[in-house]
Amino acid sequence: MQGLEKFIMTKLFNRTFASSPEDSKIDSDISEKIRLLQCFIKPNHLDVPRLLRNEASWLLAVKELQKINAYKAPREKLTCIMNCCQVINNLLLNASESVHHAPAGADEFLPALIYITIKANPPQLHSNLKFVQLFRRETKLISEIEYYLTNLISAKTFILNINAHSLSMEEDEFENHMRNAKLAIEQSTTDSRPQMLDSDAVGSRRKGKEIIAEEARYPFLDANPEELTSEDVKILLGTYKQLVNRYTSLSAALRRLSLDENLLLSSSYSLSPRRDPPFRERK
Repeated sequence: MQGLEKFIMTKLFNRTFASSPEDSKIDSDISEKIRLLQCFIKPNHLDVPRLLRNEASWLLAVKELQKINAYKAPREKLTCIMNCCQVINNLLLNASESVHHAPAGADEFLPALIYITIKANPPQLHSNLKFVQLFRRETKLISEIEYYLTNLISAKTFILNINAHSLSMEEDEFENHMRNAKLAIEQSTTDSRPQMLDSDAVGSRRKGKEIIAEEARYPFLDANPEELTSEDVKILLGTYKQLVNRYTSLSAALRRLSLDENLLLSSSYSLSPRRDPPFRERK
Protein backbone atom coordinates (compact mmCIF):
# COMPACT_ATOMS: atom_id res chain seq x y z
CA MET A 1 0.00 0.00 0.00
CA GLN A 2 2.85 2.38 0.79
CA GLY A 3 4.52 1.67 -2.54
CA LEU A 4 1.26 1.93 -4.45
CA GLU A 5 0.44 5.29 -2.85
CA LYS A 6 3.90 6.63 -3.70
CA PHE A 7 3.73 5.34 -7.29
CA ILE A 8 0.28 6.77 -8.01
CA MET A 9 0.85 10.16 -6.39
CA THR A 10 4.25 10.59 -8.02
CA LYS A 11 2.65 10.01 -11.42
CA LEU A 12 -0.23 12.37 -10.63
CA PHE A 13 1.85 14.98 -8.80
CA ASN A 14 1.66 17.70 -11.46
CA ARG A 15 -2.14 17.32 -11.60
CA THR A 16 -2.77 17.24 -7.86
CA PHE A 17 -0.17 19.49 -6.21
CA ALA A 18 -1.00 23.23 -6.06
CA SER A 19 -3.57 22.57 -8.75
CA SER A 20 -5.69 25.68 -8.14
CA PRO A 21 -4.79 29.39 -8.43
CA GLU A 22 -6.13 29.87 -4.92
CA ASP A 23 -3.50 27.51 -3.49
CA SER A 24 -0.74 29.34 -5.33
CA LYS A 25 -1.97 32.67 -4.00
CA ILE A 26 -2.03 31.41 -0.41
CA ASP A 27 1.49 30.01 -0.85
CA SER A 28 2.65 33.38 -2.13
CA ASP A 29 0.94 35.29 0.69
CA ILE A 30 2.45 33.07 3.38
CA SER A 31 5.94 33.19 1.86
CA GLU A 32 5.82 36.98 1.53
CA LYS A 33 4.56 37.45 5.07
CA ILE A 34 7.25 35.16 6.47
CA ARG A 35 9.92 37.13 4.61
CA LEU A 36 8.73 40.27 6.36
CA LEU A 37 8.52 38.58 9.76
CA GLN A 38 12.05 37.21 9.39
CA CYS A 39 13.36 40.76 9.47
CA PHE A 40 12.32 41.48 13.03
CA ILE A 41 10.65 38.60 14.86
CA LYS A 42 12.47 37.13 17.85
CA PRO A 43 11.75 34.09 20.09
CA ASN A 44 10.47 36.33 22.87
CA HIS A 45 7.74 37.67 20.56
CA LEU A 46 6.29 34.15 20.54
CA ASP A 47 6.95 33.49 24.23
CA VAL A 48 9.50 30.78 23.48
CA PRO A 49 11.28 30.03 26.80
CA ARG A 50 14.97 30.93 26.99
CA LEU A 51 15.86 27.33 27.88
CA LEU A 52 14.63 26.21 24.47
CA ARG A 53 16.74 28.62 22.43
CA ASN A 54 19.25 26.20 21.01
CA GLU A 55 20.46 27.47 17.65
CA ALA A 56 22.05 24.17 16.60
CA SER A 57 18.83 22.23 17.16
CA TRP A 58 16.77 24.93 15.52
CA LEU A 59 19.01 24.91 12.47
CA LEU A 60 18.56 21.15 12.12
CA ALA A 61 14.78 21.51 12.40
CA VAL A 62 14.82 24.30 9.80
CA LYS A 63 16.76 22.16 7.32
CA GLU A 64 14.37 19.24 7.75
CA LEU A 65 11.31 21.41 7.14
CA GLN A 66 12.87 23.03 4.07
CA LYS A 67 13.17 19.59 2.43
CA ILE A 68 9.40 19.19 2.20
CA ASN A 69 9.18 20.57 -1.32
CA ALA A 70 11.82 18.20 -2.67
CA TYR A 71 9.55 15.14 -2.56
CA LYS A 72 6.44 14.13 -4.47
CA ALA A 73 4.99 11.35 -2.32
CA PRO A 74 2.74 12.31 0.64
CA ARG A 75 4.58 9.95 2.99
CA GLU A 76 7.96 11.51 2.20
CA LYS A 77 6.63 15.03 2.72
CA LEU A 78 5.16 13.92 6.01
CA THR A 79 8.50 12.42 7.01
CA CYS A 80 10.12 15.85 6.62
CA ILE A 81 7.46 17.32 8.92
CA MET A 82 7.98 14.54 11.47
CA ASN A 83 11.76 14.95 11.45
CA CYS A 84 11.43 18.68 12.06
CA CYS A 85 8.92 18.25 14.86
CA GLN A 86 10.90 15.46 16.51
CA VAL A 87 13.95 17.70 16.70
CA ILE A 88 11.86 20.34 18.47
CA ASN A 89 10.22 17.74 20.70
CA ASN A 90 13.59 16.28 21.73
CA LEU A 91 14.83 19.76 22.52
CA LEU A 92 11.79 20.38 24.68
CA LEU A 93 12.19 17.06 26.52
CA ASN A 94 15.88 17.68 27.20
CA ALA A 95 15.13 21.16 28.49
CA SER A 96 12.38 19.81 30.74
CA GLU A 97 14.62 17.12 32.21
CA SER A 98 17.44 19.56 32.83
CA VAL A 99 15.27 21.71 35.09
CA HIS A 100 13.33 18.75 36.56
CA HIS A 101 10.04 19.89 35.11
CA ALA A 102 7.24 17.88 33.63
CA PRO A 103 7.53 17.03 29.92
CA ALA A 104 6.78 19.98 27.68
CA GLY A 105 3.35 20.18 26.10
CA ALA A 106 1.63 22.04 23.29
CA ASP A 107 2.03 25.36 25.10
CA GLU A 108 5.79 25.13 24.55
CA PHE A 109 5.83 23.03 21.38
CA LEU A 110 3.62 25.18 19.13
CA PRO A 111 5.43 28.51 19.70
CA ALA A 112 8.75 26.81 18.95
CA LEU A 113 7.32 25.25 15.78
CA ILE A 114 5.94 28.62 14.66
CA TYR A 115 9.35 30.22 15.11
CA ILE A 116 11.08 27.38 13.24
CA THR A 117 8.56 27.68 10.40
CA ILE A 118 9.26 31.41 10.13
CA LYS A 119 13.02 30.79 10.08
CA ALA A 120 12.64 28.04 7.46
CA ASN A 121 10.03 29.70 5.21
CA PRO A 122 9.46 26.34 3.45
CA PRO A 123 8.40 26.69 -0.20
CA GLN A 124 4.69 26.26 -0.96
CA LEU A 125 3.86 25.47 2.64
CA HIS A 126 0.07 25.60 2.20
CA SER A 127 0.09 23.37 -0.89
CA ASN A 128 2.38 20.82 0.76
CA LEU A 129 0.16 20.55 3.85
CA LYS A 130 -2.99 20.31 1.75
CA PHE A 131 -1.37 17.64 -0.44
CA VAL A 132 -0.50 15.52 2.60
CA GLN A 133 -3.99 15.92 4.07
CA LEU A 134 -5.73 14.94 0.84
CA PHE A 135 -3.58 12.10 -0.41
CA ARG A 136 -1.88 10.46 2.57
CA ARG A 137 -3.64 7.27 3.61
CA GLU A 138 -6.05 8.18 6.43
CA THR A 139 -5.17 5.17 8.56
CA LYS A 140 -1.58 6.44 8.69
CA LEU A 141 -2.51 9.93 9.92
CA ILE A 142 -2.86 8.91 13.54
CA SER A 143 -1.20 9.33 16.91
CA GLU A 144 2.12 11.23 16.89
CA ILE A 145 2.02 11.85 13.14
CA GLU A 146 -1.41 13.45 13.34
CA TYR A 147 -0.27 15.58 16.27
CA TYR A 148 2.73 16.95 14.37
CA LEU A 149 0.73 17.60 11.20
CA THR A 150 -2.03 19.35 13.14
CA ASN A 151 0.48 21.58 14.89
CA LEU A 152 2.15 22.59 11.63
CA ILE A 153 -1.25 23.42 10.13
CA SER A 154 -1.93 25.53 13.22
CA ALA A 155 1.46 27.23 12.80
CA LYS A 156 0.64 28.02 9.17
CA THR A 157 -2.73 29.48 10.14
CA PHE A 158 -1.16 31.53 12.93
CA ILE A 159 1.48 32.98 10.58
CA LEU A 160 -1.08 33.78 7.90
CA ASN A 161 -3.24 35.69 10.40
CA ILE A 162 -0.45 37.10 12.56
CA ASN A 163 -0.96 40.61 13.89
CA ALA A 164 0.22 42.91 16.67
CA HIS A 165 -1.88 41.16 19.31
CA SER A 166 -0.42 37.77 18.33
CA LEU A 167 3.09 39.05 19.10
CA SER A 168 2.12 41.05 22.20
CA MET A 169 2.99 44.29 20.44
CA GLU A 170 1.39 47.66 20.07
CA GLU A 171 -0.38 48.07 16.73
CA ASP A 172 1.83 51.01 15.72
CA GLU A 173 4.99 49.11 16.57
CA PHE A 174 3.91 46.07 14.55
CA GLU A 175 2.94 48.15 11.52
CA ASN A 176 6.23 50.03 11.74
CA HIS A 177 8.20 46.76 11.82
CA MET A 178 6.30 45.40 8.82
CA ARG A 179 6.75 48.64 6.87
CA ASN A 180 10.47 48.79 7.58
CA ALA A 181 10.87 45.13 6.68
CA LYS A 182 9.15 45.66 3.34
CA LEU A 183 11.34 48.66 2.56
CA ALA A 184 14.47 46.76 3.55
CA ILE A 185 13.59 43.83 1.28
CA GLU A 186 12.77 46.11 -1.64
CA GLN A 187 16.01 48.04 -1.14
CA SER A 188 18.15 44.91 -0.90
CA THR A 189 16.50 43.52 -4.02
CA THR A 190 17.10 46.74 -5.95
CA ASP A 191 20.72 46.99 -4.81
CA SER A 192 21.72 43.35 -5.24
CA ARG A 193 20.37 42.53 -8.69
CA PRO A 194 22.29 45.15 -10.71
CA GLN A 195 25.43 44.15 -8.83
CA MET A 196 24.84 40.55 -9.82
CA LEU A 197 24.66 41.48 -13.48
CA ASP A 198 27.70 43.76 -13.21
CA SER A 199 29.76 41.12 -11.42
CA ASP A 200 29.15 38.81 -14.38
CA ALA A 201 30.87 41.24 -16.73
CA VAL A 202 33.67 42.14 -14.34
CA GLY A 203 34.24 38.61 -13.12
CA SER A 204 34.66 37.28 -16.63
CA ARG A 205 37.63 39.65 -17.14
CA ARG A 206 39.47 39.16 -13.85
CA LYS A 207 41.29 36.12 -12.55
CA GLY A 208 39.94 34.66 -9.37
CA LYS A 209 36.39 35.84 -10.08
CA GLU A 210 35.12 32.72 -11.87
CA ILE A 211 32.95 31.56 -8.98
CA ILE A 212 31.30 34.96 -8.57
CA ALA A 213 30.67 35.15 -12.29
CA GLU A 214 29.08 31.70 -12.34
CA GLU A 215 26.73 32.50 -9.45
CA ALA A 216 25.78 35.83 -10.97
CA ARG A 217 25.14 34.37 -14.40
CA TYR A 218 22.34 32.10 -13.22
CA PRO A 219 20.49 33.96 -10.41
CA PHE A 220 17.15 32.25 -11.13
CA LEU A 221 18.37 28.73 -11.82
CA ASP A 222 16.61 27.23 -8.77
CA ALA A 223 13.61 29.59 -8.77
CA ASN A 224 10.01 28.43 -9.25
CA PRO A 225 7.66 30.33 -11.62
CA GLU A 226 5.31 31.32 -8.81
CA GLU A 227 8.17 32.91 -6.89
CA LEU A 228 9.07 35.39 -9.65
CA THR A 229 8.03 39.01 -9.33
CA SER A 230 7.52 41.54 -12.11
CA GLU A 231 11.04 42.83 -11.44
CA ASP A 232 12.40 39.28 -11.78
CA VAL A 233 10.71 38.95 -15.18
CA LYS A 234 12.29 42.22 -16.32
CA ILE A 235 15.71 41.01 -15.23
CA LEU A 236 15.18 37.64 -16.93
CA LEU A 237 14.17 39.39 -20.16
CA GLY A 238 17.27 41.58 -20.03
CA THR A 239 19.48 38.57 -19.35
CA TYR A 240 17.83 36.68 -22.21
CA LYS A 241 18.52 39.55 -24.62
CA GLN A 242 22.16 39.64 -23.51
CA LEU A 243 22.42 35.89 -24.03
CA VAL A 244 20.95 36.10 -27.54
CA ASN A 245 23.30 38.97 -28.50
CA ARG A 246 26.33 37.11 -27.16
CA TYR A 247 25.31 33.90 -28.92
CA THR A 248 24.75 35.72 -32.22
CA SER A 249 28.10 37.52 -32.02
CA LEU A 250 29.94 34.34 -31.05
CA SER A 251 28.33 32.34 -33.87
CA ALA A 252 29.27 34.99 -36.41
CA ALA A 253 32.86 35.09 -35.11
CA LEU A 254 33.14 31.31 -35.28
CA ARG A 255 31.83 31.27 -38.84
CA ARG A 256 34.38 33.90 -39.90
CA LEU A 257 37.13 32.02 -38.11
CA SER A 258 36.15 28.79 -39.82
CA LEU A 259 36.11 30.40 -43.27
CA ASP A 260 39.46 32.10 -42.69
CA GLU A 261 41.03 28.86 -41.47
CA ASN A 262 39.73 26.87 -44.44
CA LEU A 263 41.01 29.54 -46.83
CA LEU A 264 44.43 29.55 -45.14
CA LEU A 265 44.69 25.76 -45.23
CA SER A 266 43.64 25.65 -48.85
CA SER A 267 46.20 28.29 -49.81
CA SER A 268 49.01 26.61 -47.85
CA TYR A 269 48.26 23.22 -49.39
CA SER A 270 48.20 24.53 -52.94
CA LEU A 271 51.57 26.33 -52.53
CA SER A 272 53.33 23.45 -50.80
CA PRO A 273 55.58 21.24 -53.00
CA ARG A 274 54.78 18.25 -50.82
CA ARG A 275 51.80 16.00 -51.39
CA ASP A 276 51.12 15.32 -47.73
CA PRO A 277 47.50 15.50 -46.51
CA PRO A 278 46.40 18.83 -45.01
CA PHE A 279 46.29 17.48 -41.47
CA ARG A 280 49.99 16.58 -41.66
CA GLU A 281 50.79 20.05 -42.95
CA ARG A 282 48.95 21.51 -39.93
CA LYS A 283 50.76 19.20 -37.53
